[in-house]
Formats: sequence, structure tokens, C-alpha cells
Amino acid sequence: MATGITLAELSQRFGLELRGDPSLQIHGVATLASAGSGQLAFLANPRYRSQLSDTSAAAVVLRAEDADAASMPVLVARDPYATFAKISALFETREAHPPGIHASAVIATDAVVDPSAHIGAFVSVGARSRIDAGAVIGPGCVIGEDCIVGAGCELVARVTLVTRVRLGSNVRIHPGAVLGAAGFGLAMDAGHWLNIPQLGGVVVGDDCEIGANTTIDRGALDDTVLEEDVRLDNQIQIGHNVRIGAHTALAGCVAVAGSTRIGRDCLIGGAAGLVGHIELCDKVTVTAMTLVTHSIREPGEYSSGTPMMENRQWRRSAARFRQLDALARKVQGQDKENT
Repeated sequence: MATGITLAELSQRFGLELRGDPSLQIHGVATLASAGSGQLAFLANPRYRSQLSDTSAAAVVLRAEDADAASMPVLVARDPYATFAKISALFETREAHPPGIHASAVIATDAVVDPSAHIGAFVSVGARSRIDAGAVIGPGCVIGEDCIVGAGCELVARVTLVTRVRLGSNVRIHPGAVLGAAGFGLAMDAGHWLNIPQLGGVVVGDDCEIGANTTIDRGALDDTVLEEDVRLDNQIQIGHNVRIGAHTALAGCVAVAGSTRIGRDCLIGGAAGLVGHIELCDKVTVTAMTLVTHSIREPGEYSSGTPMMENRQWRRSAARFRQLDALARKVQGQDKENT
């Protein structure tokens, strides 16, 4: 936003308790460490509480228990991080995308483009596809055959929807993402691989966001499905026939093999891997670098892998790990002798 907004206005708009000068103008947002005059910062993680005494922020969003440690005006929030996200959106500037089709775009004769949609430079829209009201298709995007881009969607740039991809409303997809490529379906016949035709599609629910260079394969027979408000980070691989429940978020470099079902409100940490044909129930958290090899039936936090340690200690531990099987067999043998 071009002009500032007062703390009083922020307090009223987001239902926050204000302690300090209500007329103070905020012109931007920043971290505690980098904030300067006229900027709003936030404190959500207790580890950064010591920075309150050094910050130059004009005001801070924080919890009630941290308010007494602040010498500047504060906005008290139950969830400072979420509140800061909402306030930050007021200062985000996005380039306007006027309706219309760029002269360099190629649109199939039977494709349907709403007059209020924006079609950027060098975009291709394939046969029988549809672009709904207010959608923004950025430069270099490829929309294949039989695709639907719902109202208010934004494909930032160089996004590819291969075939039979259906986006709900207000979906945002970042550069380089590919949706609807053929899933990895193979059958061995007389020593040679046969490709199994991938006849399904990809269905993405309302309000989803898909990160840069993420790939979502189309289903073999049924569709690959993301329910509403799913958030995928960059460089994620979603295999064919996967289903991801609403409000679930996956961090960067996660790989999900085919036909796996992930429940609602799950969190999957960076570089985790999920084997195929398993199910995760709702409200499961999988920490970073975890390999999930079987279904998870109970909500909770799950981990695998070995945390970092000093190299010499790791080498000793790795050597002992190789000895565990022999040790276990020896212990079992002793138990049998004693019974």
C-alpha cells in the first residue's frame, strides 16, 4: 500500500489489543533484526525475545506474555505469526494484470477464455480448455488439452498443465511447475518395459498454492487430487493417483509415491519421502528427512533418519550399527540357553 496505516486501524481491523500510541503510522513490515523507523515487526518464537531490546521497529506484534518486555508500542495477538501474515498482505504490491489476450498467445479455436482473464505473452491454450473469470496466465505458460483454470487463479510464469488438469478457484502456481504429466506406470513384459497409459487427470481444489518446479502427475485411471487449501513448496514430486487432504502443507523436496493418501491438516517436513499405496490419517506431522514406509493410523508427530553429529562420532556410530544384527542374534541365543 502506498500510504501508511495507523496502529489504531490495525488493531480494529484484526481485533488486536493495542498498547501504545494509536496514531503511530506503519509504512512496512520487517523482522526484529532488520526493522527500522515506521516498520512493524513480530515476535512469535521465544528464542528471539532478546531482540526486543535491540530492535528499531516502530511497533511489534507479540503475545501478551511478551508485551512487558517491549519498550515500543505493541499489538497483542493470540497468534503473532498468523497475524503478521495478515498485516503483511496489506503492504504487498502486485502488478496489475489487465484483461485481454497478448498478441503472441496461441489459443485453440475451441478453447474458451473469459473476457476478464489475462493471457500473457507466448501463452498456449489447447483444445477444449477453459480459462475462467479473472484468471491470470503469465508469460510462457502452456495449457494443454481439456484443462480448466478456475476463477481468480494465477499461473505466474512458465507453468505447464499437460492434459486433463482442473483447477478450482484462486489457485496460485509458481514458475516451472508441471501438472498433469504422465505418471510413472510401467509393466514388465518379456524383459522390456511397457508404459501403462495414464488416462486420469489432476484435480486441484480451491485456494491451493503450488511451488516452483513442483510436479504433480496425472492418474492412471482415477485422478490425482489435491483438496482445498493444500500448500506445496518448491521442487515437490506428487505421484499418480495420490490424494492430499484439505489444509495439508508439504515442505520443499518432499516425494510422494503413487496411490498414497494423505489426510487433512497434515504437515510434511522438507525432503521427506512417502512410499506408495499407504495412508496417513488426519493431523499427522512428518518431520524433515523422514522416510514413511507404512500407513499411519494415529495423529501425531513421526520421525526417522539420524540427526547430524560430529563426523568421528558418526563413523563410530555407523560401525556399531553394522554390529547390531550380530549382537541381537547373540542376545537371543543367550535368552534361549537360559530358558
